[in-house]
Amino acid sequence: MLGQLSGWDDTIIALATPPGIGAIGVIRVSGKETFAVVNGMFPSKELSKQSSHTIHVGFLHDDKKILDEVVLSLFKGPRSYTGEDVIEISCHGSPFIQENIIQAITNRGVRVAKPGEFTQRAFLNGKLDLTQAEAVADLIASNTEASRKTALHSMRGGFSSDLHQLREQLIRFSAMIELELDFSQEDVEFADRTQLTNLISQLSLSTNQLISSFQLGNVIKNGVQVAIIGKPNAGKSTLLNTLLNENRAIVSAIAGTTRDTIEEILNIKGVLFRLIDTAGIREHTQDTIESIGVERSYEKMRAANVVMYLFDVNEIDAEILQEVVNGFVKENIQYILIGNKIDGKEALVEKQFAAFENIIFISAKERTNIDALKDALVAKAIHGDINTENTIVTNARHFDALQKLSHALADVQRGLEEKVPGDLLALDIRQSLHYLGTITGQITNEDQLDFIFSKFCIGK
Repeated sequence: MLGQLSGWDDTIIALATPPGIGAIGVIRVSGKETFAVVNGMFPSKELSKQSSHTIHVGFLHDDKKILDEVVLSLFKGPRSYTGEDVIEISCHGSPFIQENIIQAITNRGVRVAKPGEFTQRAFLNGKLDLTQAEAVADLIASNTEASRKTALHSMRGGFSSDLHQLREQLIRFSAMIELELDFSQEDVEFADRTQLTNLISQLSLSTNQLISSFQLGNVIKNGVQVAIIGKPNAGKSTLLNTLLNENRAIVSAIAGTTRDTIEEILNIKGVLFRLIDTAGIREHTQDTIESIGVERSYEKMRAANVVMYLFDVNEIDAEILQEVVNGFVKENIQYILIGNKIDGKEALVEKQFAAFENIIFISAKERTNIDALKDALVAKAIHGDINTENTIVTNARHFDALQKLSHALADVQRGLEEKVPGDLLALDIRQSLHYLGTITGQITNEDQLDFIFSKFCIGK
């Protein structure tokens, strides 16, 4: 498959470690000319005669000029990441040295790799399927324990295994249906319709479970956008500072101090929350700058996954709070009510606002009940515990294909119920197999691959 695509016979090179000064840098070379090119710069040993998965120390030369003392890690294809001959050059972490090595190797006919080209070659050479390849990028970008575990589960083939089982069962029945078409004149049935109906029901259930996991997967991968809203001086900036354990937002008794939104990231139990401290919402203000800030607060509220409505328990009654809640319900906004400044009056305010759900009473200044608020945020975001041992869909492309698969399986189910002819049933089954294949990369095209891998970092 690899040789059929333009440019894929080239030997490629890229810096695999982040650019900049460090202790070491790693330069990766992959392709059929890898050993010939690097061997010509490494007089210490004949690299082609060395065993795969070995390490060699020596000086790397550019003609008579010594570039650096390096460590070479040899991986002979197909026992390598890309499935091709690969050498990883560990050099000193000077950007000048790294650039000199890369320049010397490209002068010998090696091409600089495109973003994601090493992993793309691994996919094209059958070392990874497309879901595993995409999980590599997710693993590199992971910034919480939950996102790391989810990406690692997929990279190790957890998601692929689930899809493979679905596809194998469907292929078996598809073959039976296709066989019936070859004997259409005989009026025979090789595929047991009852078993096929049960299988489609099971596949639909599994597919819908994967689709349902995307909401959680999106939270794990991209985090939760949380808008902190409320009237001026409700304590929004104090709450943000308390959650972050630092003085990020200006706190003042002057109404309208926060003129624009302030955004910060907080990791709670492996979930990223993007906290947005908004300008205090008051209906009538003569300050033009404050008015712009208030309008942005409304925009952030509408765009947020969760809204934390903060109010001063001393300045609001149950009737007014109910109007706020009605507005959230009308707009279908996920919300948490936070009564601030309880200052030892918790029992009293709990009784006053006993009719409300999703409400927590805190003192942002004294840090009272802040842990309970964090727990409520996590519960609102993920609706239960994160089990990263199960497959969780985090990729929008996979989600789209699974939705199409669900519709195709529904067409098969409907066809079975209506006893449609085998040729029409076979078409719907083929369509289901097609959508399964697009997820794992068994059905793809060059443009799609270029788009997917273009989002990778160079050197991976």
